[in-house]
Amino acid sequence: MKIVVLLGRVLFSLIFLVSGPGHFSNQSIQFATAQGVPLPSLLVPFFCILALMGGISILLGYKAKLGAWIIVVFLVPVTLMMHNFWAVSELQLKQMQLAMFMKNLSLLGGALLIAYFGAGPLSLDHKMGGT
Repeated sequence: MKIVVLLGRVLFSLIFLVSGPGHFSNQSIQFATAQGVPLPSLLVPFFCILALMGGISILLGYKAKLGAWIIVVFLVPVTLMMHNFWAVSELQLKQMQLAMFMKNLSLLGGALLIAYFGAGPLSLDHKMGGT
């Protein structure tokens, strides 16, 4: 069963590691600008770095509780600012933003579980005597 926790950590972290680098693009910054994000040329790369840091921490199981809190800090403003489905009038776009909002809420739930329970037995944290 130890492998299940490791697999869960790997699968959870992938979204942050795979999508993170794409947030450095001008397209991401322009989308954030259109969503009303203040200082998007600074905040988008900053939040991208948070996502990558948290994702790597969780993947390796190194300071995973802290990494999970970093993901929480990333997800809360990103979810509220970038996926505000309630402000969209076009039905198809509203449904897409609602789906992204709900996905982020699920990720937030996973991050909170990791923040509480830690990385599990197959992790650097466990090997180093942490949780």
